[in-house]
Amino acid sequence: MIRVIRSAPLSTLSGVERVRLEDRQAFITADGSSIRELAGVPAGNAVNQSLAEATVPPGGETVEHFHRASEEIYYFTAGAGRMRLGDDESDVRAGDAVVIAPGTPHKLFNPGGDPLVLLCCCAPAYSDEDTVLL
Repeated sequence: MIRVIRSAPLSTLSGVERVRLEDRQAFITADGSSIRELAGVPAGNAVNQSLAEATVPPGGETVEHFHRASEEIYYFTAGAGRMRLGDDESDVRAGDAVVIAPGTPHKLFNPGGDPLVLLCCCAPAYSDEDTVLL
């Protein structure tokens, strides 16, 4: 069973380095989602974890995959869709959080008319080399 955690909006954190989402260029990851990295190895501002915004377009889906070492947390910020986690599927929507253990196959589907947008936190940091496409 997929555990969906509903929560209040994220609080704003202040710090020495601020990264603006709109200043980040999008790129396509191995699973086919469009990513804008906020923190991580390529960004040069974190080595042990990463944080990125991912977007699955209307009618789109990601390639089912898993990560050998990284634990992921998905926090959905806009839209609605479905998530497959192992053998289970569940509806997800803005305000939901899902934790994905290393080695667990997962996939997102966006059958709706609006983009499905989420924050992806990975520890250790995301890398294509850690991603196994199924």
